[in-house]
Amino acid sequence: MGIRVAVAGASGYAGGELLRLLAGHPEFDLVTATAHSQAGQPLDAVHPQLVGLEMTFAETVPDVLAEADLVFLALPHGQSAALAAQLPAGVRIVDLGADHRLADASAWADYYGGPHAGAWTYGLPELPGQRTRIAAATRVANTGCYAATIILALAPLIAAGAAAPDDVVVVAASGTSGAGRAAKTHLLASEVMGDLSPYKVGAHQHVPEIKQASGATGLSFTPVLAPMPRGILATVTARPTGTVDPRAVLARAYADDPFVHVLPEGRWPHTAATLGGNSCHLQATVDVDSGRLIVVAALDNLGKGAAGQAVQNANLMFGLPETTGLSPLGVTP
Repeated sequence: MGIRVAVAGASGYAGGELLRLLAGHPEFDLVTATAHSQAGQPLDAVHPQLVGLEMTFAETVPDVLAEADLVFLALPHGQSAALAAQLPAGVRIVDLGADHRLADASAWADYYGGPHAGAWTYGLPELPGQRTRIAAATRVANTGCYAATIILALAPLIAAGAAAPDDVVVVAASGTSGAGRAAKTHLLASEVMGDLSPYKVGAHQHVPEIKQASGATGLSFTPVLAPMPRGILATVTARPTGTVDPRAVLARAYADDPFVHVLPEGRWPHTAATLGGNSCHLQATVDVDSGRLIVVAALDNLGKGAAGQAVQNANLMFGLPETTGLSPLGVTP
C-alpha cells in the first residue's frame, strides 16, 4: 500500500480528471472517492472514461476522508473550508477550490462573499521559491484555471521589471468545463455551439488571485466562453518599462521547468496541443504599433489548470519528483 488518497467532490469534471490521473500514479493509491448526490453510484456510471476503476462514491463526510494520508478537495467554492477544518492535522490537503487562495479578506468579501477562511500555501510551483514552500506545507491552495494561465504568462515579466504592473489587459477564452458539471441553461450545447460570449466582465473572481501572485496592481480581465469542452487561451498585454524581448524573459524564467514551454519563434499556442497534459504553452512578442508586450498562453483547464496542478503540488508535498504520474504531452487531435 502506497500513499492513501481520497478525492472529495469526485463526481465533477475536475474530480473525474483527478481520478484518471491517480489511477496511473505509481505512489498514490486511491482509497476513497466521495460525492453528494451521486453517493452510492459506481465511479464509471458517472465517469464512463473510468471503466474498470471499480469503486463506489461514498458520502462526503470527515470520518471517511480522515482515513487517507492525502485529501484532494474538488468542491464548489465556499465548501472546502468547513470540511478541511474537521480533518486531522496529519492529513495533507490540496484544495482545488478558492476558499484558501486569497490572503486579503476584503478581496474575498468583494469577489466571493461570506467569511474569509484564511490563506494556505499557494499551489503554483513555477513561482520563485514556491516549490520549497509547497514541499513544507500540509495545506495547499491550488490555483484557479484562468489564474494559472495568466500568472504563468505575466509574473516573470513583472518580476524582471520588463512590464508595468499597473497596466495589464487580458482577454481569455475558456471551455465550458470550467463552469462545472451542474446543469445550466447557458451551457447547453444549443446555446454554446457556434457562439462566443463574454461573462463576468469587469468582475471575475480570479482577478485578486492573479494580482496577488503575479505582482500586477492594475488588471483589466475579460473572460470569454468558447464552444469547446476544455482548454484556455489567454492573450495578456502589458506596457513595457523599456526595450525588452518578452520571449527571452519567459525563456529564462522557465528554462528548467518541466511543464511550462516557451514555444519556438513563430509558433503560437493553441488549446488542443495541451489537452490531457499538465503543460502550459507560451509565446510572446512586442506589438509593432502600440509597443505593448503580448504573451499568449494555452493550457488545459482540467489539467495544468486544476487536477494536474493538484497532483504536481501533492507530489512536492510528499517529497516525490513533481513529474510523477504526470505528462506534459497533449492528446490532440
